[in-house]
Amino acid sequence: MLSYEESLKILKETKALIDGHFILSSGLHSPRYVQCAQLLSKPNKAIKICNSLAEKIKLTFKDFDLILSPAMGGIIIGYDIGRILNKETIFSERVNGEFKLRRDFSIKKHNKVLIMEDVITTGKSSLECTRLVSDAGAKVVGYGCIIDRTKGESTLKEKIVSQIKLDIPTYSKDSLPDSLSLIAAVKPGSRNL
Repeated sequence: MLSYEESLKILKETKALIDGHFILSSGLHSPRYVQCAQLLSKPNKAIKICNSLAEKIKLTFKDFDLILSPAMGGIIIGYDIGRILNKETIFSERVNGEFKLRRDFSIKKHNKVLIMEDVITTGKSSLECTRLVSDAGAKVVGYGCIIDRTKGESTLKEKIVSQIKLDIPTYSKDSLPDSLSLIAAVKPGSRNL
């Protein structure tokens, strides 16, 4: 398994973790920005993270039937962990603002489901996927992700297994530290288009 330092190095090399001054989709400001799509666009680097994460998942979740990922961010990591662990992998999509299963995907009653994401911050997408699992009469065994940003403050009940945990501070516009206020802010991310 990769160490914290090795994982951090890969995230920085692939620009999945960058430093600067960022305005997040929440409106908060941050000195670091996470974009796992950058990591996953470089398969020769991503494979190291995925193999290590799959090993951690296998040690933690001994018995599960299915991997469910939220679109878009979780699809690639969910697929690759499913490929490595030889598990069926499906994804949910937003329909009128709500996660649904489409494309004839289904969760069978009594399935044990692992929910996979690229990054878990608030756990909102994971909770929405959890509802799909519950509605099907199945059970969530836990959550997996490349980066856990929850700071241990998640509302998720089951265990989160991550490749790396990051504690990235955020600030309101009115409480910026001097180090950030001196740098021009950038508004990255998929929700800021």
